Amino acid sequence: MQPSPRVSRRRCLRHLAAGPAAALLAVAGAWPLAAAAQGWPDRPLRIMVGASPGGGTDILARLLAEKMAPALKQTIVIENRPGASNTIAADIAAKAAPDGTTLLLATNTGQAVAPHLIKLKFDPLKDLQPVGLVAIVPNVLVVSASSPYKSVKELLAAMQANPGGIKYGSSGIGSTQHIVGEAFTLSTKTKAIHVPYKGSAQAHIDIIGGQVEMMFDTTSSAMAQIRGGKFRPLAVTTPQRSAELPDVPTLAEQGVSGADIQTWYAMYVTAGTPKPVVDRLAAELTAALKLPEVAARIKGLGGEIQLMTPEQFAEMNRSEFERYGRLVRDAGIKAEGQ
Repeated sequence: MQPSPRVSRRRCLRHLAAGPAAALLAVAGAWPLAAAAQGWPDRPLRIMVGASPGGGTDILARLLAEKMAPALKQTIVIENRPGASNTIAADIAAKAAPDGTTLLLATNTGQAVAPHLIKLKFDPLKDLQPVGLVAIVPNVLVVSASSPYKSVKELLAAMQANPGGIKYGSSGIGSTQHIVGEAFTLSTKTKAIHVPYKGSAQAHIDIIGGQVEMMFDTTSSAMAQIRGGKFRPLAVTTPQRSAELPDVPTLAEQGVSGADIQTWYAMYVTAGTPKPVVDRLAAELTAALKLPEVAARIKGLGGEIQLMTPEQFAEMNRSEFERYGRLVRDAGIKAEGQ
């Protein structure tokens, strides 16, 4: 990973035009990057996870650690730091040494939604370097199997006939379930009551019992209830149908636009990490995601793999950050207690 003599010579000649001092600074600046990448990693790595053990983020982090560790020839430890909409773990990663040994596996809840709701002590766009997208998990609009609503059209008719009479559950304020619900009511010009829970499992109980009429849950969370005949899926929120629910139409197919929101998982590293190290991490992440057993596990969670370079994901990351910021403002969403 050292620069070739030809490349180094070109850099020296280019900067000599600006004077000997500039040339020396240019060469001196190139070697630390090469040296940092050549012997990297020379110590164990850790992946920060902003959720408790056993959840989707934790499962993916442990799966990737298991597959990436042999290639990197280092141990990879998972550190769970739940809380504050997944931003505690992100804060630690953002303030770590930029040596490529502290990674973050995060979701759009923490990286693109929470920054618009709570005051952070770091900048998610400037202090964390995107490595790559891990998986996209569709959200699915579900109602109880005993619900009278058998289509989005029927549900919307009830919402229009009784504004604010329909309740929808979520796993908490600022979750993707909450954001999709607000986007849905904004785009359809309807009203619904948001009922936040401390996780999807608690919301499921009230959906099945009929106390709450609907939920835009992730497929990874809702599939067990769908397969068990407790939930009736009405639509998926992705632009295309989900591979796990091929018979369920998208919202767009049913005339609803502007609510194509899904949950995504991605890997980051501390900003300032040398680019050769970031590129190595991205290459090992891609190699792990291409493994059949990894793809099968992610599919089992309702997820879909979409490979991206660090540059491609950085563009998506910024776009999603801005998009969710607009949605939070347009819907008037406030953090709990504000």
